[in-house]
Amino acid sequence: MRYYPVNLDLRDRRVVLVGGGAVAARKARRLIAAGARLCVVSPRLETGLAALAASSSLTHLARTYLPGDMEGATLVFAATDDAAVNLAVAAEAKARGILVDVIDAPRESGFTTPAVLERGDLLITVSTGGASPALSRRIVDRLQPLFGPEYAEAIALLGEIREKILTAKGGSAYTRQVFAELAALDLPALLENGHRDAIDQILLKLSASESRPGPDGAGKKDPS
Repeated sequence: MRYYPVNLDLRDRRVVLVGGGAVAARKARRLIAAGARLCVVSPRLETGLAALAASSSLTHLARTYLPGDMEGATLVFAATDDAAVNLAVAAEAKARGILVDVIDAPRESGFTTPAVLERGDLLITVSTGGASPALSRRIVDRLQPLFGPEYAEAIALLGEIREKILTAKGGSAYTRQVFAELAALDLPALLENGHRDAIDQILLKLSASESRPGPDGAGKKDPS
């Protein structure tokens, strides 16, 4: 395994994207959705990127890349159609210790971005290590029918339940038991098929758990 898989929190972090074409536009949309403070450096922008710039979703430097443009960046993307420019961007990023993704040149990159299937907070990623992005996208296309919008709702519900359990019970043995039971349930299928009565039973069980004695024998609620 050449690459280490990781999810990055880019909220309010500066990311520099060099290039203004269709590939850059695809990168930009995901970076903005992740909350990055995106700066795009390119003399021209394709239509989608221009619309994002016009709506102030990104900062646009309407010129060719200059040394120093990546100052303060967490990540850099080199996505121009000029290999020399991309390599110059990569060289500066490496000198500054900034991770860089050189589109179509994974061997010059510090990281690569996978193909993504997104359903709310559920992310399924597919990577070929840069060998064949087209194959990665094809695999994602095959997965799409298996993971419908019900997965977004299921993940949101699980997040709410998890927060409630942790607030009520912390790290008790009962908490771990409920987590195991939740994991064994096929919530997406229940949601897809409209079996919300089963989900209501989960919520009732959770509510009842708040009054159960904790490990020290004390209940969570005041019995008076």
